[in-house]
Formats: sequence, structure tokens, C-alpha cells
Amino acid sequence: MENYGLLSLLPPLLAILLAWKSREVLISLFVGILVGATILVGFNPLIGFMKTFDTYIVGSLADSWNAAILLFLITLSGMVGIITKSGATNAIADFVAKKAKTARRAQIATWFMGILIFFDDYANSLIVGTTMRSITDKLKVSREKLAYIVDCTAAPVTSMALISTWVGYEMGLIQEAFNNLGEGALAQIGLSTNVYATFIKTIPYRFYSILALFMVLFIAWLGKDFGPMLKAERRARKEGKVLRDGATPLASKELTDMEVNPDNSMKWYDAFIPMISVIVITIIGLWYNGGGLEGKAIRDAFGNADASVVLLWASFGGTFIAGLMALVKGGLSIEETVESWVDGAKALTVACGILILAWSLGSVTKELGTANYLVEITKGIIPPFMVPAMIFTISGIIAFATGTSWGTNAIIMPLAVPMAFHFGAPMIPTIGAVLTGCVLGDHCSPISDTTIMSSTASASDHIDHVSTQLPYAVVVGVVSIIFGFIPAGFNLPSWTVAPLLLIGLTVIYLIVNYYGENVEEDEGLLSE
Repeated sequence: MENYGLLSLLPPLLAILLAWKSREVLISLFVGILVGATILVGFNPLIGFMKTFDTYIVGSLADSWNAAILLFLITLSGMVGIITKSGATNAIADFVAKKAKTARRAQIATWFMGILIFFDDYANSLIVGTTMRSITDKLKVSREKLAYIVDCTAAPVTSMALISTWVGYEMGLIQEAFNNLGEGALAQIGLSTNVYATFIKTIPYRFYSILALFMVLFIAWLGKDFGPMLKAERRARKEGKVLRDGATPLASKELTDMEVNPDNSMKWYDAFIPMISVIVITIIGLWYNGGGLEGKAIRDAFGNADASVVLLWASFGGTFIAGLMALVKGGLSIEETVESWVDGAKALTVACGILILAWSLGSVTKELGTANYLVEITKGIIPPFMVPAMIFTISGIIAFATGTSWGTNAIIMPLAVPMAFHFGAPMIPTIGAVLTGCVLGDHCSPISDTTIMSSTASASDHIDHVSTQLPYAVVVGVVSIIFGFIPAGFNLPSWTVAPLLLIGLTVIYLIVNYYGENVEEDEGLLSE
């Protein structure tokens, strides 16, 4: 692969800067792809323009994983359209509103839902965001805050869950890196070849993911915010505007403003039946697709399964069940049910376009060697105890620039493991740094697919979501480095990770409590 050096940074940086400046994510991504393609073809703009379409954009659609994910998202959004039109969403909103009568309770309920749906981050974002949106709207919680809670529970939970769509991928990367290192090297540093055991050992060292989850809880519980999020929340509470004036929510009016059939007999629990069916079908599907019938253990089956195909099964299964319920209890005709599905699917038109372009930009940055360049310029200039902190930082930067946590994991893991070994740095914290650093980068990047998902499910303006979430993610990232990865880099005993996490949690709590400001202190609406 040709070394493009500093030029390899131009496409992602250009896309990110344009997105921040213009707030036009589609155009910004396209420009980034075009510039990258032009560099790759020897700076011929005409050939670069053609390659942008026939190689990168079409190529991203031709990928079976990407195609299945797009179909899953469209189908699941269509299912949500059926649920909304039938009146089930309003029923659950009314029920929860009776219980969660304050903004604080609604935010905590959203956090709990994000924790419970642990099996896939895409499904987590779409289910939690679309379910809670009408409730948080009624209680005047800003769409930016809803998107933040959705985003900062999805990937952190899924990436650490003992059984999820991430587990097999992460274990595969660790296994490949260990194979390249050799059993002798592993024995030398006291590690077994059991990759699942290694995966579990890294969980306490996912400092950012753990602290991010608790920061969401602290903010919701204390009713305090800071930075742009404080401004958004005060706007929502005092002016009743869940979106700022001029905002462009990343979901169409077909879904957000859908009229509900008044002649329905839907109860609050009816909204959960299609969603629970999605979860059940996904779990069974992962077991089946991964070879469960052949006698493989659950974790092995989940690791071998093609999650994109299984999610497709689950979304269509959930749609079928939602359709039946709409016909029986929602009072909809077959034609109205189909129309509501189409209206729901339309909500993801812009989001799917952004996803396709984000994947295309990822292909361009891979060919340019953007990630490898970032890693190369930092190798050999850091002491051993700083390896976990630096790997965490590099992973975050690359995930931010490329918009993909999975791609970042695939690039950094083969480099981080041998680097830790040859530098004499602790291996488990270094692996944990890779797996959680990419989550940090995802949370900060406007071109991240999971961040786009959260904006879509919450019907939030995408750039507003990123700009309000960014300060929170950076705070947690800095605390993770200072009180987590730097101390862990000194190869401390494993029992010390608990005190490190406790210190980090305390610092996060103090920051929120003393630096954050009450959103509604004048109105006194935070009381139970």
C-alpha cells in the first residue's frame, strides 16, 4: 500500500470540519470521499469523481453486511411506524407519563432501557429512542438530551456484554493478535490462550465505557447539565422547544408527526410485544445462525453468527407481529398498515444516505492508510506505562476521524498487542484501551454510524446531538486517562482496578454535581 502520509488525514478532517461548519453532513461526507478518491487516482478530479460513485458508494452498498444493516434499519423503522399509527406508542407514553411525571424520572427510565437492550447497539438505539421520544417530548426533555442518553448507553453496554453482536468480533480480533504473537509470548507474560477469558478480564479496564454509563445516570439523577446541553435543556423546559429553532431532526415528519388512529384498543404493553419479539428472535437467531443446533456453546454460537442476517430476520419478524396487532387491535386496514410501514421507513431516508457515505469514506481512509499513519507517527516515542493511555487516545482519534469503532478495532488491535508486549506494557489494560477508545471516538464523531443512529431514533438534529454530547464525552475520556489508564499502565495488581473505577466514578459525580447547573432550579420541577 502506498504511503500517503499527511495527505491521508485530509479527507476525514475535511468531512468533519465541513460538517461542523455547514451542518450539512451529506455534502460534507461526499466532499471527503471525492477528495480522497481524487488523491488515490493521482489527483485527477474527473476520475476521482467517477470512482466516488462506481467504486466507493456502490462498493459500500454491495457489501452484504452493509446491505443487511440498511434493510434492518429500514424495516425496523417501518415497524415503529406501524406501532405508532396503531396507537400503541401513545398508549405506552401515557402509561409511563403517569409514572414518570418528571423529566428526571423519564431520563432515568431511558437509561434503564438502554442498559436492558444489550444485545446490539443498532437495535438498542432505535428501540430506546423511538419508544421514549414521545414521553420525553411531553416532559420537555430536549431531543439532544434523549439522543445523548441513547448514544451513551448503546455501544458502551453492547461492547461489554458477555453475549452480544460485538463479542465475537472483539474476540476474533484478540485471537488473531494472540496468534501472531505466539503461545510462547503469551506464556511469558502470564496470559492463557482462552480468548473469552481474556475478553472478560478486559471489561473492568473499559474505563471510558463504564464511566460514560454512570455519567448519564448522574446527570439524569441530579438534574444538572453543563455546556451546550444545559442551554438545550433550559430551552426545552422553559420554552417548551425540544428542538432549537431552525433544527433539522434526522427523521422525517412521516414518523415524528404521524397521526394516530383514534379508534384503537391498544394498551401500553402492546407497544413492547413487537419489540420483545425482535429481541427474542435476535437471541434465538444468533444461536441458530452460529451453529447452536450443532452443539456449540451459546457464547461460541453468538461469536460465529452473522449478526446482520439475524437482525434482518428479527426486524421482519417484529414487523409481521406489529402488523397483525395493528389489524386486530389497532383498527387499521391492510392498506393503512402498509402505508404506516412505508411512512416509518421514510424516516430513515436521510440517515441511510449518511450511513452509505460514512461507509464509503471509511473505505477511502482505509486505502489511504489514515489509521496506520496515525499509529506510525506515535510509535517509539512513549514510555511503557503510557502505552494504554496512548492506545486509548489513538483509538479515539481514529474512530473520530473514520466514524467506525469496528474498523478502528480491526486496525489498532493487531498493532496494540505486539506494542504492549515489546514495550513491556500491561497487556489486558492495553486491549481494554483499544476496545473502549473506539467508543469514545464514536461518541465524538459526526460521521459515526451509531451516533447517526441515535440522532435518527431520537429525531434530533444530528450536529446538535454531537455538539451537546462532545463535552460530556471529552470529560469522561480525560477522567478515564488520568484516573484509569495511566495508573493501570504501571502494571498494578488486578484488584486495584476496582479502586481506580471508584475514584473515577467519584470524580465524575463531583464534576456533574459541582460544575453542572440545575436545569429547572427556578421552577422547582425537580422534586418528586
